[in-house]
Amino acid sequence: MNKDTGQKAFLTKIIMVSTLGGLLFGYDTGVINGALPFMSAPDQLNLTSFTQGLVASSLLFGAALGAVFGGRLSDRNGRRTNIMTLAIIFFIATIGCTLAPNVYIMVGFRFLLGLAVGGASVTVPSYLAEMSPVDRRGRIVTQNELMIVSGQLLAFVFNAILGTTMGDNLHVWRYMLAIAALPAIFLFFGMLRVPESPRWLLSKGKEQRAFEVLKKIRPEKEALAEIVEIRTTLNTESGIQKAGMKDLAVPWVRRILLLGIGIAVVQQITGVNSIMYYGTEILKDAGFATKAALIGNIANGLISVIATFAGIWLLGKVGRRPMLTTGLIGTTSALLLIAVFSQLLAGTTALPYVVLGLTVTFLAFQQGAISPVTWLMLSEIFPLKLRGLGMGLTVFFLWIVNFVIGLLFPVLLSGVGLSATFYVFAGLGILAITFVQKFLPETKGLSLEKLEENFRSFDQKNAVAARIEEIAEAK
Repeated sequence: MNKDTGQKAFLTKIIMVSTLGGLLFGYDTGVINGALPFMSAPDQLNLTSFTQGLVASSLLFGAALGAVFGGRLSDRNGRRTNIMTLAIIFFIATIGCTLAPNVYIMVGFRFLLGLAVGGASVTVPSYLAEMSPVDRRGRIVTQNELMIVSGQLLAFVFNAILGTTMGDNLHVWRYMLAIAALPAIFLFFGMLRVPESPRWLLSKGKEQRAFEVLKKIRPEKEALAEIVEIRTTLNTESGIQKAGMKDLAVPWVRRILLLGIGIAVVQQITGVNSIMYYGTEILKDAGFATKAALIGNIANGLISVIATFAGIWLLGKVGRRPMLTTGLIGTTSALLLIAVFSQLLAGTTALPYVVLGLTVTFLAFQQGAISPVTWLMLSEIFPLKLRGLGMGLTVFFLWIVNFVIGLLFPVLLSGVGLSATFYVFAGLGILAITFVQKFLPETKGLSLEKLEENFRSFDQKNAVAARIEEIAEAK
C-alpha cells in the first residue's frame, strides 16, 4: 500500500468510526416510532397521547442541553475524548430505557439518552469538518447525516421485524430499544484507535502532534500549508482567550450565531421529525393497521438513505443555498398535499397509500437537500475558538424546536386531525423559504478560515458604510 492510499484508508477509518455516533443518533430517535404502539398498551407503560409525546420528546429536551454542554466539553477536552464519553452515556441510557418499569423511569433515561444524542449532534460534525480536506469537506461531513438516516432505517427495519414476528409479546418494545447498546460499544472502542482533531490540538499549543495527525491523512505539503493557515487564524483570534458568552457580543460573531440559529430552526419546522418519530402513528391515523404501518414505515427510512446518498453527491456539484431552497419548496409542497388529500380522501382505502407516497416524497427532499446542507453549514460557519460554543448554542435551538414539535405533534394529531396539523407545517415551510432567500450566504468551495475572514470583512464593510452615512448626514 503506497502512502497516499494509506492516508485515504486512515481517513476513511476515522469517518466510519466517528459516524457511529450519528448511527446511534438515528437509531435512538427512530426506534421510538415503532416502539410507542406496544409501549402504550395498558399492561405496559399505559401511555396517553400526552405521555407518548413526553416519552418521545424527553430525549429531544435532553439533546438540547447535550448540544450546549457537548460543545463546551469538546472545546475543553477534545473532540475525540468527548465522543468516547458520549459512547458510555449512550450505553448506560439504552440499558436504562430497555429495563424501565414505568413512564417516569423511561422519561428519565430517555432524557439521559438525549444528552448523548445532543452531544453527538455537535461534536461529530465538528470533528469531521476539522479532519476533512477543503475539497472533500462537504461529502465527508454529510457522511454523518448518512449514518443518522441509516440508523433510522435500521430502527424501522428492526421495528417491523420484531413487531410482526413478536407482536403478541407486548414486551417486544424492550427488544427494539436494546439493540442500540451494540453500536455504543463499537463507538467507544473504535475511538480508541483514531486521533484527536489537529485543529483542536493546535488551539491547545500542541503543534507537533497536530502535524503528525495531519501527515497521516494529507500529503506532507498540504499538511504544512494547513498548519500555517490554522496558526494564522489562531493568531487573528488571539484577542479571544476563551470562548464565552461575552464573545457573542462581537457583531460579526453575533451575526453568525443568528444565522446558525435560523438554519437550525428551518430544518426543524419542516416537520421532518414528526414523520421520523411518529410515522407509524401517522400511517395508522391514515388507515393502516399497526403491523402494516410498521412495514410501510420502512419506505420512509429507505428513501431517507437513498436521498442522503443523492444529497452527498449534489453537495459536490451544487451550492448550499440553491439546494436548501429547492428542498424546502419540495417539502412544503408535500406537506400541503398531505393536508389537502387527508380532507378529500378521508375514510377511503386510498388515503393511507397516498399519505405514504407523500411522506416518502417529503423525505426525499428533506434528506436529499435540507438535512445535509443544515449539518454541513453549521459545522462550517463558526470560527475555530468559538466552534464548540457556537455549534452548541445553535443546535440547542434546533433541539428545542424539535422538542416542542415532538411533544405537541401527537396532541395535535388527536385534537385537530391529520389535515389541520399538516396545514400548520406547510405554513411554517413558507416562512423557512423566505428566510433562506433573504439571509443565507453561500459557503461552498471556501476553507473554514476563509469563511471566517469573509464574515469579519462583511461587518467591517458595513461599519465603514454606516460611518460614511453618518458623515453625510452631519454635512
